[in-house]
Amino acid sequence: MVRRFRDCGMGKVLGKHKNSLDHSTVALMSRLIREGTWPYIKWVVAAVLCMTVSAAATAGYALLMDPVINDIFVSKRADLLWPLALAVMGTFLAKSMAGYGEAVLLSRVGLQVIADMQNRLFRHLLKLDVAFFHEMQTGRLLSRLTNDVSSMRFAVSNAMTGLCKDSMEAIFLIGAMFYKDWQLAAFSFLFFPIAILPIARLGKRMRKVSGNTQEQQAQLTIYLEQAVQGIRVVKAYGMEPYEEGKVGALIGTLRGLTFKANRVRAASSPIMEFLGGFAITVVIVYGGSRVIEGPTTPGAFLSFITALMLAYRPLKNLANLNTNLQEGLAAAARCFSILDTEPAIKDRPGAADLVVREGNVRFEGVFFTYDGAKVALDGVDLVVPGGKTVALVGSSGAGKSTVLNLLPRFYDVTDGHVLIDGQDVRGLTLSSLRAKTALVSQEITLFDDTVRANIAYGRFGATDEEIEAAARAAAAHDFIISLPLGYDTLVGERGLNLSGGQRQRLAIARAMLKNAPILLLDEATSALDTESERQVQSALEHLMKGRTTIVIAHRLSTVVNADLIHVMDKGRVIESGSHEQLLAHGGVYARLYAMQFAEDGASAGA
Repeated sequence: MVRRFRDCGMGKVLGKHKNSLDHSTVALMSRLIREGTWPYIKWVVAAVLCMTVSAAATAGYALLMDPVINDIFVSKRADLLWPLALAVMGTFLAKSMAGYGEAVLLSRVGLQVIADMQNRLFRHLLKLDVAFFHEMQTGRLLSRLTNDVSSMRFAVSNAMTGLCKDSMEAIFLIGAMFYKDWQLAAFSFLFFPIAILPIARLGKRMRKVSGNTQEQQAQLTIYLEQAVQGIRVVKAYGMEPYEEGKVGALIGTLRGLTFKANRVRAASSPIMEFLGGFAITVVIVYGGSRVIEGPTTPGAFLSFITALMLAYRPLKNLANLNTNLQEGLAAAARCFSILDTEPAIKDRPGAADLVVREGNVRFEGVFFTYDGAKVALDGVDLVVPGGKTVALVGSSGAGKSTVLNLLPRFYDVTDGHVLIDGQDVRGLTLSSLRAKTALVSQEITLFDDTVRANIAYGRFGATDEEIEAAARAAAAHDFIISLPLGYDTLVGERGLNLSGGQRQRLAIARAMLKNAPILLLDEATSALDTESERQVQSALEHLMKGRTTIVIAHRLSTVVNADLIHVMDKGRVIESGSHEQLLAHGGVYARLYAMQFAEDGASAGA
């Protein structure tokens, strides 16, 4: 039985921030208002003014019932017919115009808050360390930017609508009720506080259910993304039934959680329905007796009961507000967890710009662990002379790629120093450090854009002539002009419209165009055929002249001309020297070279 994927990335990455983030309703709402709506306080104030007019107009309906009934239908005063009719019309007009203004302003604020949050999240994600993205699944991050941010919109909109509009309508209408008959009003609302406790409990349940639902939604995004990206493997191994069952089980879980959320959400309405019906019953019995006995006129009673029935809707909305609000706040807590995750690798106070003079790179007693337990580099000392080409060779897991990751500070050393012309990279600004390095990895990253944009990615503003020159140097120009739109051809998602060799040559062209003084090549020709590799190798040799170049290669035939070769094993440098020196030494490098030479010869013979 194939084991299901385990959802552990969230806990690893964000677990250390749980204690620092206050998840209480008041704290989250305060933060949403402070960081979300406060920059648009002018629009909010204008919306509140519209709400005030709308609420006053609603109360005006109820108050107008008294003169309409008593003066027109009972006293039959013809002189008040048109004035009262126009007053009713004016009340409706004021409410409708205020309602339109309020809806437009709240929509504008809500959409702007969501757009700001998505921009903040993405901007913050770009600042986080490479380690964060290795531990946090892509689908989970996409869920934060889409599903969670959209859920937050309900928190913002419901909060402003409920706490402002519904509260003011209720206050104006309750004020009208007390104005007409304070004893009857007090008696009507005697039982409403009873609903507070169960509704508060429903809100807590909704937060928990909503959080679980959003977490499972993120997991579904992960599963779908993995299945789509690995569709060739899925089909090749006949795993369609397994993937269908895995996604189907998760969809079933989501269905159950969503149904549970709907049940919790619906529970507050019956409570308010019952209390509302009970209050109206009491009013009819008590108020009707007062009308029959004479202290209250029919108009005053109708005005009162109209205000009571109009107040029922905003009071019901306020009761539902907590359960609906918790859905958005659960999403807000998850988004704020991302925003509160601080990058470990950032510019130190007083960081200086990198000044490359000779381009000497030195690792002095460097130790590094990825997870605090497994040692990737164990006291590495190595030198890369300025303007020279140095190769790192050794078996997989020896620490070669880690050396390349530490130089541009994708990670920071656990102990020791990485120096460029005597400048510790941890004391340099990240922007200047990475501007002076160019990386070509065996894991090619192309964006769903044109060939031209992908080559110019590291140097926007480059001319077409410079882009074409870089493509020619990378042996890419000929295949590019054969594409349907040449340099304006879209490469597709992750460059899937191109072959592996073509993608790699575009990545090399990108590095060439950047023209950085320090060049990092991690199996840069691994996906090329023999002819393309020969062309690119020749171009790389031209590019590497006068530059400090660190090359990682498993095929030793590609590094025989390196000025210096460091052999690594288990996180240590065990041999150093030129190709000839290492062969003469007869150590690990000589054995690896002899082994590959024998394999190549056997392959050629076959």
